[in-house]
Amino acid sequence: MIIMNLQTVMRTPAVFWRKFSNETVNIGSTIFALSSGQGKCGVAVVRISGPHAKKALDKMTKISKLESRRAYLRNICHPESGEIIDKGLCLWFPGPNSFTGEDSVEFQVHGGVAVLSALTSALSDLRFKPALPGEFTRRAFFNNKLDLTEIEGLADLIHAETEQQRKQALLQAQGNLSVLYSSWRATLLKCMAHIEAYIDFGEEENIESQVYENCNRELQQLADKIGKHLKDGRRGEILRNGIRTVILGEPNVGKSSLLNRLVHRNAAIVTSIPGTTRDVVELTTNICGYPLLLSDTAGLNKSTDDIIEIEGIRRARTQASTADFILLVVSASEYMKTREKFQEYLESYITSLDLQDLLIKDGQLINNCMVVVNKIDLMNENERMELRKNNLVGISCSCEQGFTELLESLGSHFKAICGTPSAEDPTISQERQRNLLQGCHECLLKYLQIIKSKNYDVVLASQEIRKATRELGKITGHVSTEEILDTIFRHFCIGK
Repeated sequence: MIIMNLQTVMRTPAVFWRKFSNETVNIGSTIFALSSGQGKCGVAVVRISGPHAKKALDKMTKISKLESRRAYLRNICHPESGEIIDKGLCLWFPGPNSFTGEDSVEFQVHGGVAVLSALTSALSDLRFKPALPGEFTRRAFFNNKLDLTEIEGLADLIHAETEQQRKQALLQAQGNLSVLYSSWRATLLKCMAHIEAYIDFGEEENIESQVYENCNRELQQLADKIGKHLKDGRRGEILRNGIRTVILGEPNVGKSSLLNRLVHRNAAIVTSIPGTTRDVVELTTNICGYPLLLSDTAGLNKSTDDIIEIEGIRRARTQASTADFILLVVSASEYMKTREKFQEYLESYITSLDLQDLLIKDGQLINNCMVVVNKIDLMNENERMELRKNNLVGISCSCEQGFTELLESLGSHFKAICGTPSAEDPTISQERQRNLLQGCHECLLKYLQIIKSKNYDVVLASQEIRKATRELGKITGHVSTEEILDTIFRHFCIGK
């Protein structure tokens, strides 16, 4: 409930929202909502926030001496009739030390429909207003308790389905990205303030040209840092959205059987008839804590005349061209018929499937492709040894062999794609963040290019720094030109 309309909030800086806050949310009013899950449950949490939140405790409980952050087990009564609604825990969080930054109250009561209905009716009688979707989080944003990156992290944490997603979202919700971007923005503000001071007050205040040169050096270093940050392979976004994984191979090689094993259910039809799968079958699963968007595809058969199978093959290639990871399935029985070395067979196999442009780069198999040899139950020990020498994973879907090694190998590949979330190396997790960072980076590069030219106008060049600052400020949601003046006064004491 907290995050339902966050996309609207995230598009707009906090300054803009504060300007129109009375129209978008009920600023100044006291709001309430069920903050725990919907439906019958053992315990339900009802949150109240606003200037008159304490009134709920005064009118509905008999707490004689109220202490902040202390749980009181009390009868919770209707404020007018005095009838007991339920017995539960009551907590008081005075602002600004609360989630929203306002005075807040929580009632933890039994999660029955009738109890919650009576409690919300009583709160309405106190002239409190039901909270709009996401309104608690928006108030936290207005009161500088959270910035937009932290809000995005909170939303991702609520929706995280795997362990690695949880780790990344938690780091972001705790301000991991916020600290990094705020430090970069502080550098931009400082440099902009120094450059503007140099332009406006250089002669009369004897501000040395070295100040200007130092700023340019810092801006070059910052541009390098942002550029490196952007060259991350989109690992944070892939982890957040799921690793798009496509299973490719010739007909009847065991692609659908592999899909069923990885998702732990019979999701795709499996028969001995080649070409059973005609369309792309997409499912989600969790492997080693990484989220997968797993796609089974039609067998790649160049000799078919079946119009439906041809369309299935076209869709398979389209799916593979945009995939983050590819599982190429090879049949052990077909390999053994050739009597070739496996590397030679693999090259001819990829050529027969017409996948050279997709899977081969500089004469080598691309890193984001893994070869899986199915039907190893038909191989002898020497043949299996050859697979292991080539660092290949062999499995048997029918006999359920080799899946422990397969999962371990997949986990290593996914770690290489997504990395491991850490506080020391924060990653971009949203396309919105990346677009704004790219805008900031482009402005910095343009500024650095302008100042290298002869007879450039430093006033016009400095506008690029201002644009870069604004783009970076949009990521966290805080944009204010007044901060530049504050920085000037703090560093140069102009007008003292």
